[in-house]
Amino acid sequence: MTHSPKSAKEVKPLFFVAIVPPEPVLAQVWALKQQVHQRTGSRNAVRLPPHITLLPPTRQPAEFEAPCRAVLQDFAATRSPFGISLENFGWFGSRTLFVRVLECPALPQLHADLLAFCAQQLPEVSSENRPFTPHMTLATRDLPADQVPALQQEFAARTFAATFEARALTLFRHDGQHWHAVADFPLGI
Repeated sequence: MTHSPKSAKEVKPLFFVAIVPPEPVLAQVWALKQQVHQRTGSRNAVRLPPHITLLPPTRQPAEFEAPCRAVLQDFAATRSPFGISLENFGWFGSRTLFVRVLECPALPQLHADLLAFCAQQLPEVSSENRPFTPHMTLATRDLPADQVPALQQEFAARTFAATFEARALTLFRHDGQHWHAVADFPLGI
């Protein structure tokens, strides 16, 4: 009796949409991520460039990318660039260290409008159940628990400030191994 090999079930890729800061802020926040990585061994956050997530990761078929690109291009064209300020650090529980994004009315409005636009144009993107809390992650989930108290104390005493203009939305795709920025969608073009 012969057995035909079972084809491996293809895993759908993950996609997410974010704002990536331009230089020099990109390099400044990347340096912070690297410091935490070198000190703690935390690797999750250094797998992605600094960013503010607008649409969290969603698992979709590979064919999702083309309509997603079209929708993001259409949406971004209706928006104008705007300023974002970063200041100091915060924690979500004891597992995620981040750079704080200061209150900026344009950012939650962009997020809400993007969700509404996707609900109409890209219904396979599910709506979010948690509140939108813009931030730039420095380390997450894989921080060694025994190092967290010292890290919390250190980052409570540190200061950081930067401003940048949000000029584009970026679509990321996970290939099963790594995240890749696959397309940028300039605001207002």
